[in-house]
Amino acid sequence: MEKVELRGCSEDELIEICQKLGLKRFRAVQLFQWVQQKAVRSWEDMKNIGKSDRQTLNTHLHLYALEKVREQRSKDGTRKYLFRLEDGETIECVLMDYARTKTRDRHTVCVSTQVGCAVGCAFCATGLEGFRRNLSIAEIVGQVLDITYYIRQEDPEFQVTNIVFMGMGEPLLNYDQVLKSIQLLNHEQGLNIGMRRMTISTSGVVPKIVQLARDNPQVGLAVSLHAARDDVRNSLIPMNRRYPLKELMRACQEYTQITHRRITFEVALTAVNARREDAEDFVRLLKGQLGHVNLIPVNPVVGTGMERPDPVTIKRFAQVLDEAGISVSSREERGTDINAACGQLRRQWEGELT
Repeated sequence: MEKVELRGCSEDELIEICQKLGLKRFRAVQLFQWVQQKAVRSWEDMKNIGKSDRQTLNTHLHLYALEKVREQRSKDGTRKYLFRLEDGETIECVLMDYARTKTRDRHTVCVSTQVGCAVGCAFCATGLEGFRRNLSIAEIVGQVLDITYYIRQEDPEFQVTNIVFMGMGEPLLNYDQVLKSIQLLNHEQGLNIGMRRMTISTSGVVPKIVQLARDNPQVGLAVSLHAARDDVRNSLIPMNRRYPLKELMRACQEYTQITHRRITFEVALTAVNARREDAEDFVRLLKGQLGHVNLIPVNPVVGTGMERPDPVTIKRFAQVLDEAGISVSSREERGTDINAACGQLRRQWEGELT
């Protein structure tokens, strides 16, 4: 019998497994809490589960903690992790800390959902190395659990407060695993991260946008828009040839009608899409759409040839949208000095891994 990945199991699934093994229900509850709440990385850490029961469980459940290959820390406090998976593949994910004066501090993990990416956006480092495979539920959740484990060695009270599925890969092309991961991360006996504190970012997988609205209307949605005309967007996001702007915006309208929640439209500004006429195109495209535009000056990535516009151009771009009544802001840059910012994640550091 093939072992089941423990970190990918729901509490109900563990209860069913324990029943089949002749173990009491409370063992499953304990097991779930050890893994999903306390983020333990080995069977030996589960102190209130006897050795005999641990051995029985280990014959049916596989517990694999991601191997931390490297951790980098930015001058702004952002941490980037390179994790090796069990099959030798590698992924990156990021922890961003935001101090608050009037509310609790925010600790956001940017999670990867695939090894590499098949979308191939023109400004993104991840797609340069192609697509290898989808991540399992255990591998997606494991990023959050292992970051939690490592930070708790320094701060035992540490809690992840927010999740953004904006790391490596297109989340909606790994749809089922991502949604099940969200359920685990939200579970009250686990990390108990609020649904509204989790956001999925997509390059525009139209059918899944509408399905997400029906399956989980509480989770936030960010759409990597980046251009308001098909000819420009085709050059930046190949996905646009399959799902052009007319279809994408129709799906966005349907999403907001179902969920009554606004969408974040991400716009990575480059020399080819930051002119005044580009801003005016966005006004025409987004007029009447429930949403907010998040401007992201494109981050430096070796191999893309993309350059960011100057601050004055970015300010003028935002002003055009604001004056037209489009909600707009510029994203706070985090982790750029360690290549941990938007579009900079790779499967490896060049020259360090084979």
